[in-house]
Amino acid sequence: MTYWADKFKEMSLLENGEYECVDGIIRQRDVYSDAQKQTEQTFAFKWRKRDTYESDAVKAASFEWMSRGFFGDTSERVVFPGCRFLDAGCGSGFSALVLFESELNKCHYLGVDISTAVDIAKTRFSEKKISGEFMQADILRLPFNERTFDVIFSNGVLHHTDSTELGIKKLAPLLVEGGRFLFYVYRKKSPIREWTDDYVRECIKNLSDEEAWKALEPLTKLGKALGDLNAEINIPEDIAFLGIPKGSINVQRLFYWHVIKTYFRPEFSIEEMNHINFDWFRPANCHRQTPEQVEKWCSEAGLKIDRMYAEEAGMYVTATKL
Repeated sequence: MTYWADKFKEMSLLENGEYECVDGIIRQRDVYSDAQKQTEQTFAFKWRKRDTYESDAVKAASFEWMSRGFFGDTSERVVFPGCRFLDAGCGSGFSALVLFESELNKCHYLGVDISTAVDIAKTRFSEKKISGEFMQADILRLPFNERTFDVIFSNGVLHHTDSTELGIKKLAPLLVEGGRFLFYVYRKKSPIREWTDDYVRECIKNLSDEEAWKALEPLTKLGKALGDLNAEINIPEDIAFLGIPKGSINVQRLFYWHVIKTYFRPEFSIEEMNHINFDWFRPANCHRQTPEQVEKWCSEAGLKIDRMYAEEAGMYVTATKL
């Protein structure tokens, strides 16, 4: 038996009817909220599209974003031999593999996701000969009731639960004293973009995932057209009520930050950029918050923030459990 399989056996998870084992993965039987059910389906669909996120370009950009966000210029690492590592909302294991691949065989890795993306994660770990165990469950309703983990990693997930605040407060107690919590959550944007983004979500909510993916392609192509312009515009004065600061800005970035998310990166394909736009627009749960809210929630959860890297898109947080 492996580490977490032994733990689950000790906890008698399969004996109370709440869990079942299918294809070697422990899975919750319960029905989730409507929003979480839609999230489950969305991310199962997204992570099956492996060719939209496995290129060297996407992995290199993702490593740059996460390493800068969580660690900055330091060489700090949080994984150590034998540590108990929870990847809360692991998806296909993409983020953990990008940021920690060389270290994961040192630890007892448990990847948990609400969707069947855990099956893809299991396959991807196996392909890379990295040991890992997986569970399909709602990360707000995990079966652990004591300090269990040395590291909890949750990259871009908590805002897709029913409550970002509750996500932080449910997971933090599962850390041992001195344990580390690394998470990334969305930040509130300019008012026009907040309205437009939610309008697009409403427009595609009744489509199938495949239809929604296709419906977003024209938007993605607009982002590319704007990016290919490589044009700058000068905003002469702050437009405070629209959240637009004065100064020179690329036209694509003006649209991106202040009108509507139209992701662009020149080395990405249309499909890779559409993957990122789909990730933003499709989930029913897509909460945005302020740095002040995140600081408050962490304090209330007994977390000391060691580093918060707040950028326009969101907040990277590295915290320690008190």
